[in-house]
Amino acid sequence: MRVSLFITCLADQLYPDVGESVVRLLHRHGCEVDFPELQTCCGQPAFNSGYQDEAREVARGMIRAFEHSDYVVSPSGSCTGMVHHYYPQLFADEPEWRFKAEQLVAKTYEFSQFMVNVLGVKDLGAVSDERVTYHPSCHAMRLLGVKDEPLELLSEVEGLQLIELPKKEDCCGFGGTFAVKMADMSEAMVCEKAAHVCSTGATALVGTDMGCLMNIGGRLNKDQQPIRVMHLAQLLEEGVRRGESASGK
Repeated sequence: MRVSLFITCLADQLYPDVGESVVRLLHRHGCEVDFPELQTCCGQPAFNSGYQDEAREVARGMIRAFEHSDYVVSPSGSCTGMVHHYYPQLFADEPEWRFKAEQLVAKTYEFSQFMVNVLGVKDLGAVSDERVTYHPSCHAMRLLGVKDEPLELLSEVEGLQLIELPKKEDCCGFGGTFAVKMADMSEAMVCEKAAHVCSTGATALVGTDMGCLMNIGGRLNKDQQPIRVMHLAQLLEEGVRRGESASGK
């Protein structure tokens, strides 16, 4: 199975190890992974700020970048949600480009979606002694309907203790440009989210969007809370290596 990695801006520039974990896990399950170098931003910051013409041009570049891909997998529900819900809308008056956008939508998946629903994999053979709480990001949950897949993957990790996060459906306050335009409100929201994370007694916070994890992790770090903040792919890949080491593979 041939898969193209859609890395996203945050993972590419700040958290490349997330992309590496995704690629390693895909390789382990028989996928041939490539990285189209024409890919850039998905256009969401411009779109959310009202610059639809600029977002449309960025979207054209993304469509070209992945035009020949069989599957496109991303470690971000937010960026995947942008492609799924707004690319066809951006080209509503351009039938040819709308068709191309819909083709990209049909083959683009968030990481946990792809693992569970396309590859049919839930148990990766991962091992962990972490006490984990999971933050479901707004876009993955509400735009893509990704609710059970991350939890199904986490539930199969041997030794992991999964602790439910209070008010888990609440936004962390990041929201991309929202955090810049509404800084005071954003700070209040992330403070509340961080307090809920701390109340679980978890040793690690796991999520599927680095925007959310960067925001919550920054607050936890400012509060000097010793809680690891990890993308789901990082925890799983770390657990797989640990499981192989324990079994002598």
